[in-house]
Amino acid sequence: MPDLRAVALGVGAWAGALVVLVLPGRVALACVLGALALVLVGAVRRWWSAAWLGPLGALVAVAGVAALQQAVVATSPVTALATDRAVATLRLDLTSDTRVVAGQHGDLQVVRARVTRVEGRGSAWALDVPVVVMADADWPRHPLGTTLDTAARLVPGDGDVAALVRPVGEPRVVAEPGVWWDAAAAVRRSVRAAVADRDADARELVPALVVGDDGGLDPDLADDFRTTGLTHLLAVSGTNLTLVVGFLLVLGRWVGVRGRWLHVLAGVGIAGFVVTARAEPSVVRAAAMGTVALVGMGGNGRARGTRTLGVAVLLLLLVWPRLAVTAGFALSVLATAGILLLAPVWRDALTRWTPRWVAEAVSVPLAAQVACTPVVAALSGQVSLVAVAANLLAAPAVAPATVLGLAGGLIGLVWGPAGELVAAPAAWSASWIIAVARWGAGIPTAAVAWGTGPLALAVLVSLCLAMVVLAPRVLRHPATSLACAGLLVVVMLVRPPSPGWPPAGWVLAMCDVGQGDGLVLRAGARAAVVVDAGPDPMAIDACLDRLEVTAVPLLVLTHFHADHVDGVAGVLEGRHVGDVEGTSLLDPVGGVHAVGSALGRAPAPPAYGVARTVGDVTLQEVWPRPGASLDGSGESAPNNASVVVLAQVRGLRVLLTGDVEPSAQSALRRDLAGLQVDVLKVPHHGSRHQDLDWLTGLGAAVALVSVGEDNDYGHPAPDVVAALTAAGAQVWRTDLSGDVAVVVREGGAGVVARG
Repeated sequence: MPDLRAVALGVGAWAGALVVLVLPGRVALACVLGALALVLVGAVRRWWSAAWLGPLGALVAVAGVAALQQAVVATSPVTALATDRAVATLRLDLTSDTRVVAGQHGDLQVVRARVTRVEGRGSAWALDVPVVVMADADWPRHPLGTTLDTAARLVPGDGDVAALVRPVGEPRVVAEPGVWWDAAAAVRRSVRAAVADRDADARELVPALVVGDDGGLDPDLADDFRTTGLTHLLAVSGTNLTLVVGFLLVLGRWVGVRGRWLHVLAGVGIAGFVVTARAEPSVVRAAAMGTVALVGMGGNGRARGTRTLGVAVLLLLLVWPRLAVTAGFALSVLATAGILLLAPVWRDALTRWTPRWVAEAVSVPLAAQVACTPVVAALSGQVSLVAVAANLLAAPAVAPATVLGLAGGLIGLVWGPAGELVAAPAAWSASWIIAVARWGAGIPTAAVAWGTGPLALAVLVSLCLAMVVLAPRVLRHPATSLACAGLLVVVMLVRPPSPGWPPAGWVLAMCDVGQGDGLVLRAGARAAVVVDAGPDPMAIDACLDRLEVTAVPLLVLTHFHADHVDGVAGVLEGRHVGDVEGTSLLDPVGGVHAVGSALGRAPAPPAYGVARTVGDVTLQEVWPRPGASLDGSGESAPNNASVVVLAQVRGLRVLLTGDVEPSAQSALRRDLAGLQVDVLKVPHHGSRHQDLDWLTGLGAAVALVSVGEDNDYGHPAPDVVAALTAAGAQVWRTDLSGDVAVVVREGGAGVVARG
């Protein structure tokens, strides 16, 4: 039986961190003081056997540490300087690898660091507080473990950091990384080198599996991993450590290591893993959960594993209380708890009619998925239906990909060709995992949308608890188990209908394709003109399925940026596609090649100014005008080369503008003087770079903005939305409303939103 006393300690510690980090200050103080009073009463009266005393003590201890850490950051001189947005000279110890993120005005380098000395406003302080450095793309990049001095402007931070650091000028290196960091960096480089000649996706996945180095992974593939519940393979997780240290222990036994020396060997392996994967809180958390898993695999594993889990949670939160509000910590702890507490019961139920190895293979991912489902739904707004099957299929390849990838990297430090030979099966195994992720993500109903509000999540938690209770009874009998599995397969393979969608009388649909464009003009029964395909084939395919479109007599690609053309394969999926047209500016080349590869032909340039009819749609390409200048100052030529379509469907006039920027918009204002439309597709996802006089002068009753939720570009710009609204347009956005359909109502334009 599991020992739940230590688990209760972990729950108490988690509650203590949440009380301080989530609740308002006075409420948190009252809760902690109340818990402290109960602990003191229990201690005075010697109620040592009371089950609640330990968890309350853990709550008070972690709450105290969390409050102390918050106070240290809040009262730090760095925080005070940041409040004034002062310029100071800092000594920084870099504590993470550099990540490059897209900013509004170009790429930014982001790296976490600790400030150990600061000089500003005529004073100097020695201290130790965390910050986040946000530097321009041309700022020198330094490895983890470097100590440097730099001048920087400090701005207020968020969460657990004292400030955001914006460097000015060149930094001065004070100390290079220590020997351990150099050794870890060498291993990481060697792992990459060992698979460098393999398939592009496989050579990026192997380092992600071995040490969590997923910097070069294709974003579309990462989305497939999320959809199929395989994301844990892309980050440093307990699985990585369990496999690596487990293999090390097997190797140790093979060469004769016994007794306490095995524990020493395991400790060395854990320390080496943490250093190689980067000793950040998330890595230490993963190492702790991996250690729990190793303990759980030993004798009396369930009882010892649950005790170790509770103690691990307590110790982690005493050191880093802020882990309590991170998704990675919640998912890691819940998955480990599910495997320790639920999987053995479900395994025993399945062994009544299946071999033990089958029962274990099914029960472990099923238990982890059920335990994590509410948190995953809260984060992603969906529940994966294919996750258990995907993890089951991927599991046999995870161990060889991880262990042989690391072995190849270590051997490659000595002799490169030998490392490549050893790592070859790791790349093959990674290719299998990639195939599983893509297969699973391609299933019609790989995941179902789920609300992220309190009521929706409460319902989901209730369903998961009901499954915990009912699962042993269901899994005990082959008939009920197979019936449930069969029902799940049917639900996954048959895309469910969308009640009330498409709405009656729809003439135009703006598909929710994320940060990109995908517009659909209704040309007749089950036929449509499609303008742009968005960045994701699955998204545009699903939208066209929901609209019941089976024929596309005309596909128009406004320009070749990825957010407009990478989804072309989704338009082709199961549909007859007729003519394909695209802008005459073949830039960027990568987008042109991607379109040609998907279509098997090159798009034809449109006939400028020629009106034609495609089913119920009358359309005219009104830009780019032959000979027009596309190089506005500081503007994108591919954006300005966007094909602009003026269409009329059932009496509604629609203007689809691609990504044209202000200079092209001004030219259109002159070319189409006096133009009035019913519906406007706002250029460039509502970017702040617009000719607002032209847009607001079109008289549109409906303005559509196709934009990704929480995008990094600030789209749509608030002033653009405000200007259109002031001009009398109803502004509809895919990030807020999902698919948006324009319908004919009383001779004018109405809107129905699916979301």
